[in-house]
Amino acid sequence: MGRRKINLSTVFAGQMVGIREVNNGIWLVSFMQFDLGYFDEDECRVEPIDNPFAPKVLPMSSV
Repeated sequence: MGRRKINLSTVFAGQMVGIREVNNGIWLVSFMQFDLGYFDEDECRVEPIDNPFAPKVLPMSSV
């Protein structure tokens, strides 16, 4: 961001990662069509969003 380097993960090394400001100092971090988390400028950290790759499991029936 600007001249600051933000380390998300070595997994994204060399990849294009998108950021979009959604609130004052809060940025949405995305890769391809997946939203990964929110970067907080004040805290200088990324808070993850639920895993978009997690299996979609339906609750078990009590019957």
